[in-house]
Amino acid sequence: MWHGYLPDVGPGTRYGFRIEAARRGAGDLQHRGKLLLDPYARAVSGSVRWTDALLPDADGDTAPDVPRSVVVNPWFDWKDDRRPGTPWHRTVLYEAHVRGMTARHPDVPPEHRGTYLGMCSPPVVDHLRDLGVTAVELMPVHQFVSSRRLVELGLRNYWGYDSIGFFAPHNTYAVGGDRGQQVREFKVMVQTLHQAGIEVILDVVYNHTAEGGAGGPVLSFKGLDNAAYYRLDPDDPGRYVDYTGTGNSLNMRHPHVLQLIMDSLRYWVEEMHVDGFRFDLAAALARELHDVDRLSAFFDLIQQDPVISQVKLIAEPWDVGEGGYQVGNFPPGWSEWNGRYRDCVRDLWCRGEPVLGEFASRLTGSSDLYEHDGRRPHASINFVTAHDGFTLADLVAYEHKRNQTNGEDGRDGTDDNRSTNCGVEGPTDDPEVLDRRDRLRRNLIATLLLSQGVPMVLAGDELGRTQGGNNNAYAQDNEVSWLDWTSVDSSFLDFTRRVVALRAAEPTLHRRRFLTGAPVDDAGRPDVAWFRPDGELMAAADWADGGRGVVVWLNGVLGETDRRREPVVGRSVVVAVNASWSEQALRLPEDRWGSVWEVLLDTTDVHGPGVTHPAGAALSLAAAAVVVLGAVGDP
Repeated sequence: MWHGYLPDVGPGTRYGFRIEAARRGAGDLQHRGKLLLDPYARAVSGSVRWTDALLPDADGDTAPDVPRSVVVNPWFDWKDDRRPGTPWHRTVLYEAHVRGMTARHPDVPPEHRGTYLGMCSPPVVDHLRDLGVTAVELMPVHQFVSSRRLVELGLRNYWGYDSIGFFAPHNTYAVGGDRGQQVREFKVMVQTLHQAGIEVILDVVYNHTAEGGAGGPVLSFKGLDNAAYYRLDPDDPGRYVDYTGTGNSLNMRHPHVLQLIMDSLRYWVEEMHVDGFRFDLAAALARELHDVDRLSAFFDLIQQDPVISQVKLIAEPWDVGEGGYQVGNFPPGWSEWNGRYRDCVRDLWCRGEPVLGEFASRLTGSSDLYEHDGRRPHASINFVTAHDGFTLADLVAYEHKRNQTNGEDGRDGTDDNRSTNCGVEGPTDDPEVLDRRDRLRRNLIATLLLSQGVPMVLAGDELGRTQGGNNNAYAQDNEVSWLDWTSVDSSFLDFTRRVVALRAAEPTLHRRRFLTGAPVDDAGRPDVAWFRPDGELMAAADWADGGRGVVVWLNGVLGETDRRREPVVGRSVVVAVNASWSEQALRLPEDRWGSVWEVLLDTTDVHGPGVTHPAGAALSLAAAAVVVLGAVGDP
């Protein structure tokens, strides 16, 4: 431990570290000419100016080229701030980017656009509340760096997945400068969103840093203790072990690296009042030796920590290393981005694949992935789109990515989009194609919000946002990525609001326990039953015959109690799905399952909401449609 005392240092003071080593071991990169950021800095001032002096073996002084750590005043009047504490089963996530959310918002003051204060401005808060989301999942706000390659191409790191300060809110998202004001403005954002009942979850990147691999810059950790902070090849300490695809991996086997991450997490919970975290490439955090170890030291620390274990924890359950796809394998207490949900729902609606059996599992919470170790449906974070990939509008308008503006000759971004263009690639004015796209979007968003588990909506999908077919807009800090609030698909926005409201209003659609098929009520009815569109119960052969229609009956007898231990009262619900492009005859279940049914939602609007039908009634199920009905007068 090295320490010093500077009596006259106050808030706003900028500083850096210089490290001089009498002896350097294998893999050490200490060099007095490198001015280094404090890993525990609460704020960062300035940005990186790319020169060769930043390289590990270069001589010279890097002070003119690097940002500074900043001393901040930690005091903030939180008043009566309280965490909303939304239960997992009632949570609706909204993945958003601080800058992209308001950079083009005409009702946000110009000076606040693209900032923390813009994110909590009245127009944005009103939009989030009207939409019905309960939590914003913010893309990285830890201080991050734009790589040299991007800067030389005239681009910037928009997404922010290259952290360099795990305690510092990114400085360019602040209105009042970067001498600590970003800390106060971040707290204002959290406080304001909490007042609206909206939780704040941070997308955090603890698996690697912006210093990259062997040819990467020396900005902080490398110059302090390269061999401790990073995973180095034991046979060649000049080579970095890379499970992240970014050049380096943090060394989760070192106690002080674990301490750094735990200190950072506690800081954001206790001092910044955030409500949870989404861990980028979380499988990389579980690697103690080589294989992913779901009981690694990192997860043990999280589990026993009295602060961090009490907030929402979400894993991106994969990395780029061998055996890195770990969906369903994270410990109890964790929720996961369910990539299998995304793929299955896209396969059904966009590609016409015969996945009805798997779709049934995904629709009812993916118990096949999460129930084996005692987890609940909220372990599955369901999503159809996210920042990484097509937007919802592009998912039904493009079959091929359009990434040339990223400067990688179209090599970046996945080719496994599982998308459809509905007959025309890209923009069109063909009314038949546009109707087909709109119908698919409605079905995709309805499926997402009607599924058991926790839905995550990508910011702008409800507005009809397009990225012009770019499925990897990580470097597009411009109109490609920013939400366009002047061109809103108001019809689809209204539809999305209705489906979110329906989910919130019907306890049957957001259960806390997995469905079992066992009897649960006095009539001996199970908690779930599956029917063919003709009203007959599904048999084993029906799941494998390539059909694309199914009806699920969900019992309103939940067997659950609320926080006051009062029974949760629901009503039985029928969800009818026709994933084919042909109209199907639909017969409602017989009287045993409910005597009268009220239409709650129809993605094609053929059946108006509020219209009632008796048990066994014959209806028409339009092509590519989802219809939801609720029992009248029955549980």
